[in-house]
Amino acid sequence: MPNKLKDEKSPYLKQHADNPVDWYPWGKEAFEKAKKENKPVFLSIGYATCHWCHVMAHESFEDPEIAKLMNEAFINVKVDREERPDIDSTYMTVCQMLTGQGGWPLTIIMTPGKEPFFAGTYIPKEARFNRIGLRQLIPGVKGMWENEPKRVEKATAKIREGFTKSQEYESGNFPGTEATDFASEQLAQRYDSEHGGFGSAPKFPSPHNLMFMLRQWKLTGEERFLEMVTSTLEKMRLGGIWDHIGFGFHRYSTDQEWLLPHFEKMLYDQALLMMAYTEGWQATGNSLFKQTVYEIGEYIERDLLHPEGGFYSAEDADSEGEEGKFYIWEKNEIESVLSDDSQKFIDHFNITEEGNFEDEATKELTGKNIPHLTSALKPDQSSWFKEVRTSLFKKREERVRPLLDDKILTDWNGLMIAALAKAGFAFDDDHLTELAEKAAQFIEDHLVEKEKLIHRYNDGEAAIDAMADDYAFLIWGLIELYESTFEPQYLSKALTLNEQFIELFWDTEKSGFYFSIADEDQVYGRQKQIFDGAMPSSNSVAMMNLIRLSRLSGNTELEGYADKIGEAFSADLIRSGASICHSMQSIQFLNADAREITFRAKSTEQKALLELVRNQFTPFKVMHMITEKNHELLTEVAGYTSTQKKLNDKPTLYICRDFTCDQPINEVKKMKKALG
Repeated sequence: MPNKLKDEKSPYLKQHADNPVDWYPWGKEAFEKAKKENKPVFLSIGYATCHWCHVMAHESFEDPEIAKLMNEAFINVKVDREERPDIDSTYMTVCQMLTGQGGWPLTIIMTPGKEPFFAGTYIPKEARFNRIGLRQLIPGVKGMWENEPKRVEKATAKIREGFTKSQEYESGNFPGTEATDFASEQLAQRYDSEHGGFGSAPKFPSPHNLMFMLRQWKLTGEERFLEMVTSTLEKMRLGGIWDHIGFGFHRYSTDQEWLLPHFEKMLYDQALLMMAYTEGWQATGNSLFKQTVYEIGEYIERDLLHPEGGFYSAEDADSEGEEGKFYIWEKNEIESVLSDDSQKFIDHFNITEEGNFEDEATKELTGKNIPHLTSALKPDQSSWFKEVRTSLFKKREERVRPLLDDKILTDWNGLMIAALAKAGFAFDDDHLTELAEKAAQFIEDHLVEKEKLIHRYNDGEAAIDAMADDYAFLIWGLIELYESTFEPQYLSKALTLNEQFIELFWDTEKSGFYFSIADEDQVYGRQKQIFDGAMPSSNSVAMMNLIRLSRLSGNTELEGYADKIGEAFSADLIRSGASICHSMQSIQFLNADAREITFRAKSTEQKALLELVRNQFTPFKVMHMITEKNHELLTEVAGYTSTQKKLNDKPTLYICRDFTCDQPINEVKKMKKALG
């Protein structure tokens, strides 16, 4: 019989609907039942494309004996972390406090009042790898709950105290370049000069770190920072973390060489990496970076696009119960598909008889290969590769595909909108920009109710109140859309959403944005986030948004909020270095020769003028393009632009910095020099 998850919309929860474990979704029913029956709650948090979540499910949650133990001892609750990042964040903080590490699946045992007293990640069925097994853990917890209630109370009190301390941020002055210098040097010390990236295994792309280092190069002129970024972008693109046959990046590399990935593909990784490769191209003109942007775009449009324009969340690592099975190749398969072209492909993409893909348990080679390059293909090989790639892609499409997580999340779509708009502007590509516009329209059509944002859409249903990431990331996307299209509606929408964001999430006492709305699910109260993870934190993104919106609109009060965020998290921004890099971009912006640029021209002159800036890496600016088509609407949201007229009826450039404006320029040669 299906359990209580059968009617849920989340693909992750649906995966567990036929488990013998009597799962409940997070909600009143589960916690009231736990209270009534005086049972602890077993909370399992994961996501649909999580490999180790699948392992624990197959090993334990599908096992009738383990399920019987769980059903007798606990009320069992499943949460999709991507649907409820607020719940995940609270209990992940607890797990990191208690164990010194975190990850998914996240396993929490707690009181009916939602207070945890045990935390872990993957737990095997039987004890192994120095880990307790569920078969041993469950009776132990059951005994403690029934016979040692004081011990449970003591544990929950200690955790509550520790959690409260974790949310105490030391305020101070807004940080200066000492913070950005510290962060960049910390990353430089961890830089892997042989393979690119930072640190050893596992290796994460962390595109926001790369974008920070690009800005540090621009700010300081130190070429080593640029070299670190370009080398990392190249090595990732050549490695197995990149899907050479179907395009798109896998989640992260389990080794130092970017060869063996965890194979899930996440929308947010595609978005952030598209931004990093776009900026990398603007900084260097490297054609491989531009190619990568377009291939990411091809992947997300082909495999992650909803018919109405929103983007799905992810594709799983597993198919037919095996991680990576969809993506790996035996040498004889390639020979069979490519025949005469096979040896060339085998040589270039490092295909061998013994393979390079290891069995997860034995660590022995399996005869399967992850295609990867040692060096980039030459331009004259592009037509050959297109042909062989198409053949391999068609063959691969005959395989059983990994699960598509088809929920549509406002925050991740906000990042994708930002990436597509940024790339659309840089490459003067209307199609990329239109994809961004359609995704923004999808959110407006399906993820706004009673003028407020909703977090998740799936199967015709919008649900779950939006959180700080939803607001911050969508505002970011709308700012990029404005600076790609110069349609004032996008700037207006960003400003309106930002007002709502401040109203709903701003901490009026200590400053900064809370992560979630105030409700009973926040057992320790509302959290704030400043540290970056796989994605930048909401306060990091909000700080940059506020600076840009302030300068685009002329409303200096908005930059005041950004200052308050910097002051509220001052000590962490100064001390935490590389773990907080997206916030550093705001500090860099405020310490650079940041400019407000306005072009005033006829719409027919717009394209030629924008060519002056498209391919330039100029991160420390905001920009308007005023034409006869948009000037009236733009004046409503950025009043100061009404005074920026054409001189002598010629295209005119206005540059302002540090609250003062230079003389207007209406000669193209002088414009080029001023913008250089």
